[in-house]
Amino acid sequence: MRILVVGAGAIGGYFGGRLLQVQRDVTFLVRGPRAAQLRATGLVIRSPLGDAELRDPPTIQAEALRQPYDLILLSCKAYDLESAIRSFAPAIGPGSAVLPLLNGMRHLDVLERRFGAAAVLGGQCIISAALDAQGRILHLNDLHALTFGERTAASSARSEAIRAELAAASFETRVSPAIEHEMWEKWILIAALAGITCLMRASIGDIAAADAAPLAAELYTECARIAAEAGFAPSESVRQRSLGALTTPDSPLTSSMLRDIESRGRTEVEQILGDLLRRGSSDSTQSLSRSLLAISYAHVRAYENRRQRELSN
Repeated sequence: MRILVVGAGAIGGYFGGRLLQVQRDVTFLVRGPRAAQLRATGLVIRSPLGDAELRDPPTIQAEALRQPYDLILLSCKAYDLESAIRSFAPAIGPGSAVLPLLNGMRHLDVLERRFGAAAVLGGQCIISAALDAQGRILHLNDLHALTFGERTAASSARSEAIRAELAAASFETRVSPAIEHEMWEKWILIAALAGITCLMRASIGDIAAADAAPLAAELYTECARIAAEAGFAPSESVRQRSLGALTTPDSPLTSSMLRDIESRGRTEVEQILGDLLRRGSSDSTQSLSRSLLAISYAHVRAYENRRQRELSN
């Protein structure tokens, strides 16, 4: 199976690198500077679950794509989706499958409009990873799981073939019979985590120490109401686990969105907070002056407006 990994950042580089370790046919679609960096240093993973140094990993640039790939593993930031689509579109053939690992749900609609529903799988990953200044992939916890599935069926020969191809790698791989439901469950958790940690500019533990854990729980409940209206209410076990993660005293947990703000980077505010807010009705969200989701969204948008103004000056 020919696999094209779009990008070699923290997520794509990690999962693609683990597949290269077990001699899978992986090529990274990257821009010139990242290709040069990988040629010079290799693909380097630092992980509590085992380091890897892969010399001269296979790379390709968009203008050189000529042949279709069987699987396109898409792991770009959600705000880069349109440019990513333009770059990998030549790799899509009649039998190609696109497996996106983006946050939120909007990307499924965008990909479906471009390539058709049959080509687009649902997918998500559970991992905390980042690139350091040298381009090394730093795995920040001991979780590395990839879940995917057909969006219109419990399973298929295609999804089982992909599972078999990925199974030899060290990360956990699972085919889900309800992948969109699981994606919604993850979305509302990361929306609540991003919203509360950005609003407070603090970790979950620091928020709890300020006696503000009930605000985190309230924000999650608001997000869960929107999911329920869409037909994807979180299961009780997921709800309890999510509330626990958002309210644990002394927890160092923060969101990638907060880390983006702290590094003066661009955020996925529209895809994670804005799109969720727009999907809610007046029954699922309170008035805008009282909705924690709306306040969190406005807070990060204000940061983005200031960032853009500073960049243009």
